[in-house]
Amino acid sequence: MALLAAVGLAAGVINTLAGGGSLLTLPALVFLGLPAAVANGTNRVGVLVATLTGTISFHQKGVLELKGGLKLLPASALGASLGAWMATTLDESGLRKAMAAVMVLVLILMWLRPERWVQAGGRRLPAWVVHPIFFAIGVYGGFIQAGVGVLLVLALLVARPVNLVGANAEKILLSLVFTVPALLIFALSDQVAWLPGLVLALSGAIGTELGARLAVKRGAPLIRVALTVTVLASALKLAFG
Repeated sequence: MALLAAVGLAAGVINTLAGGGSLLTLPALVFLGLPAAVANGTNRVGVLVATLTGTISFHQKGVLELKGGLKLLPASALGASLGAWMATTLDESGLRKAMAAVMVLVLILMWLRPERWVQAGGRRLPAWVVHPIFFAIGVYGGFIQAGVGVLLVLALLVARPVNLVGANAEKILLSLVFTVPALLIFALSDQVAWLPGLVLALSGAIGTELGARLAVKRGAPLIRVALTVTVLASALKLAFG
């Protein structure tokens, strides 16, 4: 449990700065002896509390613009519900390599620095394109969660005229909302171990607050570095496990 608390603290910081903290917490839960399906559900307890803490912190610091993020919540939450249901019923074999491929794609997109497109032209995608994108990300997040924060940040940067710090804050809000139905589905399927989940939740909340302070204080450069490190580490972990 002490190890799990330390992992939760680190994951809280990483999730707030970039995303991918679940690549730390999921292996830790499996190491404790939980089946993969239960580890996947239990991880959402920590994610729920951490994203709630992060949303409040970013809002208090004045960097979370609620109006834009709220429009994306229904599609994300619906997708997450579908993804969580799939995770409780489908075989997870082969998922790790598929996730590694996604991480490599995310890394390529990140090096293209889509925030430059937003800052240069204030580009905005039409709603009929944006909502399916966030529905698909919700499905992925509901199914496995790991790395979804990276996808959310990049999608927000491409979809709306928002800077990197603002996109990072909106990512936390979206993660919070689509974690609620996902956790409920896992709990109803008896795939949540509450004690380890609460340990992750408490330590992750502290890490999230630390990460939010760093994100606001250091801004985009720190977040970009964290994104790069997180994506590389996640892809290697998934591919070679």
